[in-house]
Amino acid sequence: MPETTYLARRAHSIENEHVRVTVLVEGGHVAEIARPNGGVNPLWTPPWPSIEPSTYSLESHPEYGADAESRLLAGIMGHNLCMDIFGGVSAEEHAAGLTVHGEASVAPYEISEGDGELAVRARFPQSQLAFERRIRLHPAAGVVEFTETVENLAAADRPIGWTQHVTLGPPFLEKGATAFRVSATRSKVYESEFAPGKDIMKAGAEFDWPYVPQNDGGFGDLRLFTSLPVSGGYTAHLMNRRRTHAFFLAYSPASQVAFGYVWKREDFPWLGIWEENYSRTQPPWNGRTLTRGMEFGVSPMPETRRQMISRRSMFGVPSYRWVPARSSVTVHYRAAVASSPSVPTSLEWSEKLGARFV
Repeated sequence: MPETTYLARRAHSIENEHVRVTVLVEGGHVAEIARPNGGVNPLWTPPWPSIEPSTYSLESHPEYGADAESRLLAGIMGHNLCMDIFGGVSAEEHAAGLTVHGEASVAPYEISEGDGELAVRARFPQSQLAFERRIRLHPAAGVVEFTETVENLAAADRPIGWTQHVTLGPPFLEKGATAFRVSATRSKVYESEFAPGKDIMKAGAEFDWPYVPQNDGGFGDLRLFTSLPVSGGYTAHLMNRRRTHAFFLAYSPASQVAFGYVWKREDFPWLGIWEENYSRTQPPWNGRTLTRGMEFGVSPMPETRRQMISRRSMFGVPSYRWVPARSSVTVHYRAAVASSPSVPTSLEWSEKLGARFV
């Protein structure tokens, strides 16, 4: 299909009678996975105007802030790829031009369509990596298949962060209503202050999904999106090591839409849950942003490269992945969107996605 536009951004789309997928040219973000003909898009669209990362400059766009995250935030949307880090950058990396979550989320991509799939390709010169993502509409109604290959162009083995930063937003995301199911076991709250003055979860607390310790001595249930006026936080979750596949499922009672992903647990052993509930008041957030990130990848916590390598592991599971010199690694995962009168059971969802995780 020819290039189109999506919310004033360059984009490509692929669709059938059950699902439409839209990918942005710059940043490679999956901006939309929705049922055609006006179906609700579960993926997050920021409340600020979105621009191409290549057009961003601090001097011309102060409305996006003034730090290593600004170029990313200027163009972020939906499901973005974090590579080769998941988290912040050092002062030296920032000075060298790296952004939060790495260059993958701001790089230009070549997108082509053929044989009913989108091929999305880019090179990340700062990281010395080549990347390809193939997106195919599966024969099962509403199911989308992703195949990703990362090639290390350098002559040295390297540890990388590699996270699918899937972020949900309104109208699909609704306070006190949107439900979540996750194949999680051992979990941990972010180890320091995450939302200054707005944290309700006990920093560094270890727990079993879904009951997270809170600062007031009680427990919160992560299976239901918060109903608080203002809050923020991050929790890391180890996927069930007894299962071949891992998953998350989100359900909107208002739209009666179920949405989620499934992946091989050995590829992405961690899921991070990030909540932003009107807590960030600096530009471009400006106290008006409601999101929940369901971020599956090879790292438990969003942190700098040095912190990721120093951590090495959590709960006995590595916190990064090696890509051998001049070699490639390929992973597969699926997403699905479907109408449902209630929250699907794990069995129903596994049958929908064609992967057994019950």
